[in-house]
Amino acid sequence: MESTLNSTHPETAHPETAHPRLSSLVIALLAISAAVATSTSYLLQPELAQLAQELHSSLPTLSAATGSAIVGYLTGLALLVPLIDQVPAKYLISGQLATLGLTLLLASIAANVLLFGFALFCVGACASAGAQMSTLAGKLAAPESRGKALGTVTAGISAGILIGRMVGGALADWLGWRNMLLTFGLACLLVGVLTYFGLPKNTPITPGSYRESLHSLPKLLKKHRLLRVATISGALWFFAFSLIWVSVSIALALPPLNFPPSVIGLYALAGLLGILATRVAGSLADRFGSVPVILSGLGLAGLCALVLAWTLELPPVTLGLLAIFDVGLFSAQVANQSRVLAIDPGRAARFNSAYLVIYFIGGSLGTGIGGAVVSYWGWSAAAWLATAAIGLAALITWYFRNIAPGNQTGQQQHH
Repeated sequence: MESTLNSTHPETAHPETAHPRLSSLVIALLAISAAVATSTSYLLQPELAQLAQELHSSLPTLSAATGSAIVGYLTGLALLVPLIDQVPAKYLISGQLATLGLTLLLASIAANVLLFGFALFCVGACASAGAQMSTLAGKLAAPESRGKALGTVTAGISAGILIGRMVGGALADWLGWRNMLLTFGLACLLVGVLTYFGLPKNTPITPGSYRESLHSLPKLLKKHRLLRVATISGALWFFAFSLIWVSVSIALALPPLNFPPSVIGLYALAGLLGILATRVAGSLADRFGSVPVILSGLGLAGLCALVLAWTLELPPVTLGLLAIFDVGLFSAQVANQSRVLAIDPGRAARFNSAYLVIYFIGGSLGTGIGGAVVSYWGWSAAAWLATAAIGLAALITWYFRNIAPGNQTGQQQHH
C-alpha cells in the first residue's frame, strides 16, 4: 500500500520537513485506527460491585485499579507520543496497536484486581496511539491542507469516544465485560496489521535522542508563547467539555428526571454532529486561519453551556444544545491543534505531546469535580462553571491572536 503515498511534492525549502505526502486513503486508515485505539479508553464497564465480586476486591481498590487507565494514558502522552519523531511510524503505530490488543486480552482474563489494574494501565498508555496518529497526519500533510487532514483523524478519535461508550456498553450487556474486552482487543490487533501494511516505510526522523525529546517538552512550553497560549486555552475548554458531560450524566439520573443508564447513554449520540464538524473545521482553519475558527467554536459552545443551565428538563432541547456544544469545542480543538503542529512540523510529536498532556489534565479535572459540583450546587452551577472556563479560553485566544507560529519571543505581530 506504499503506492498510495504521493511523494512527488516534498518541501525542499526546509529539509527537516521534507517527506512524502499522505494520500486520502492513508489518512482514512489513520482515522479508523485512531477511532479503534481511542475507543478503548471509553469502554463502558459493568457495575463496580459486579467487578469487585468477580475479582474478589473491595470497591475502593477496584476504583483505584480502573483509575490506572487514566494514569496510563497520561504516561503514554508524555512518553510514547514523542516517539513518532524518533521511530518510523509504520513500526511504532502498528506495534503499539498490537500491544494495546494484547493488554486488552490480558485484562479480559485477569483473575485478580492487581493484574486487572496493571493491564488497564497498559491499555491507557497504548491508547495514546490515537494521539500519535493525529501527530503523524499533521506532520506529513501539506501546510495548506494540514487542518483538513488533522480534522479527518480527529473525527476518527471523536468517533472512537462514541464507539467506546455506545458499542462497548452494548457488548458488555450482551456478551459480558470479559468478552467485550476480548472483542476490542481483537479489533486492535486487526488495525495493527492494517497499519503495518498501510503506513509508509519512511517517515521523517528528528535528529537527537529520545531522552533529549523528553527533556525538551518543558523547554518548548517555556520557549514558545503560542504553545503556552494554545495549551492553556485548550485545557480550559476540555475542562468545560468533561465537566458538562460528567455532570449531565449525573444530573439526568437524579430526581426529578431519574433516567435509567440506557436512556442516559443515548445522550452520547449528540456527539455525532461534533464528529461531522471536525473535518469541516479543519478545512475552514486552512482557509481562514485557526484563530477565527477557535473563537467561533468557543462562542457557540459557551452560549450553549449557558443556556443548558435552564433546559435539563427539556430533553430535545438539551440534546440539541449538547450537539452544538460538541460542534463548537471539537472545531476549536482541530484548529488549535493545527496551529500547535504548525509551530515546527519537523518536531510535531514533541509539541503535540506537550500540548496533549496539559490538555488532558484539564479534562481530568473537569471529570473529577463534576460529581461534587452537581451534588453540592446542582446542574446549573456546573453549566455556569463550564461557561466561565470557555469564556476565559476565548479571552486568552483573542488577546494573543496575533502571535505567529515561529514567534519565540512571545511578541505579538500587529498588521
